[in-house]
Amino acid sequence: MAELWYGGKIYTMAQENDWVEAVVTDKGKIIAVGDSQQLYRTYGDRLTKEYNLMGQVMYPGFVDSHLHIIGHGERLQRLDLSFMKSAEEVKWALKQHAEQVPKGEWIIGEGWNENQWSDQRIIYKDELDDITNDHPMMLTRICRHALLANSKAMALAGVTAATNDPQGGLIIRSDAGEPLGYFHDQAQELIKQAMPEVTPQYLERALTLAVNDMHRHGLVGGHTEDLNYYGGFQKTFDAFCKVIDGKELKFRAHLLVHHEVVEDMHDNGYQYKSGTDFVELGAMKIFSDGALGGRTAWLSAAYADDPLNEGVAIHEKAQLEALVQQARKKRMPVAVHAIGDQAVETIAEILHANPLDSGERDRVIHAQILREELYDKLTKLNVILDLQPTFVASDFPWVIERIGEHRLIHAYAWKTLLDKGIPCAGGSDAPIEEINPLLGIRAAVERRASFDQKIYNASQQLSMYEAISLYTSGSAYAIRHENDRGKIKEGYTADFTVLDRDLFTLAPHEIGDTNVTMTIVDGDVMYQRT
Repeated sequence: MAELWYGGKIYTMAQENDWVEAVVTDKGKIIAVGDSQQLYRTYGDRLTKEYNLMGQVMYPGFVDSHLHIIGHGERLQRLDLSFMKSAEEVKWALKQHAEQVPKGEWIIGEGWNENQWSDQRIIYKDELDDITNDHPMMLTRICRHALLANSKAMALAGVTAATNDPQGGLIIRSDAGEPLGYFHDQAQELIKQAMPEVTPQYLERALTLAVNDMHRHGLVGGHTEDLNYYGGFQKTFDAFCKVIDGKELKFRAHLLVHHEVVEDMHDNGYQYKSGTDFVELGAMKIFSDGALGGRTAWLSAAYADDPLNEGVAIHEKAQLEALVQQARKKRMPVAVHAIGDQAVETIAEILHANPLDSGERDRVIHAQILREELYDKLTKLNVILDLQPTFVASDFPWVIERIGEHRLIHAYAWKTLLDKGIPCAGGSDAPIEEINPLLGIRAAVERRASFDQKIYNASQQLSMYEAISLYTSGSAYAIRHENDRGKIKEGYTADFTVLDRDLFTLAPHEIGDTNVTMTIVDGDVMYQRT
């Protein structure tokens, strides 16, 4: 009952330039790699199926180390604002959409980004009210750390001039103190809590759309954070287990657990690494700061374009440490969102004072802005950094205005991190960025901004091997699966991504023209390009 994969170049990613002619799999595991004729002679009487790659190229299955799977499925269903180039274009799209939505239903838009508009301004509630008074409206910024709401949505949420800013959040107001419909970080929850509760059917549809789309992009798995936003832990976890059933639909879903639902997880009888063969519970997720786009990432010194602002600490340090200690009591690692250098330094100090003795690994997510002395602190921790290479393509050049030229040497410093021996994994942060891992690989090796097509910090460009490793062995290492995932090697899972081109022979600009031809999970073909 074995299968032979042959007829193309098969990169093991065990080390650079290591490739084989063929692979034999059985019951979802790799049982042999090597010369195709020798493997056929050895296993020929056991083979029940043969896959001829027809000259295509196989890699270990790509895994996105940081995304929001349900959010990606929602983006596929909602009004997508991410490619629009002006405030007027966004307003026109909203008006057209409002005419098609039944009166009273919420209008939800995803991905607006004023930094890529010709007129870089915010669309406040008065302009949204002019579009429609018949629908509550919520428009999520590309970073998902800010949203816009119209007056009807604010009324349903009970937001008035008397509403206080929540801890870790900010309501943008006029000079007279009136809310303008612009909410940052934790303040977004004021609007979101007023939205109708999602149904299990809604979650299942969003998950199905998302996983099928990820298969089309060559992804065999993803590390996601969704369990605190869609009606509670159990409801969302059940939806994952129902959709990714391990029969009709196979995908390696590793679910980070937001700190607000960790107790729910334990009360329902689950622990870290509980789940199924395909749906696994992961580290406690904590937010320590916001994002650079809205100037809420927590910096050690003020923003270059906002001299009185150093960003937002989502939690006071003592509260942040208490959350880490809560995770330790439950023998859980933590996965901490930390973009600014002060956020990274604070969590590094807390992790140093509260080590994890289980052998599992903590992770710091994003780590976009660092300082020289932080590298040494990170090397002393059992931690992996969760990087999003496409942030380079989407954030430059506007991010220079935010942080100033003096911080650039340690901004998005992926090569420095790897050279210093700090393990890293690669993800997209979808739906914030495009799900396609090939775009992440291209951004890592090229560092070319999509806005002006210039290359930024060329000294931080990765080799092709380093870039692919972020999405293969790096993602496996992040969740302590480095001994059974992320390489094409005996004993490892039969998870493969097959492309029509050899990435190691391409110029960086050619990577985006590459096509996924097959995605294989657990030895089964989940996607095949026709």
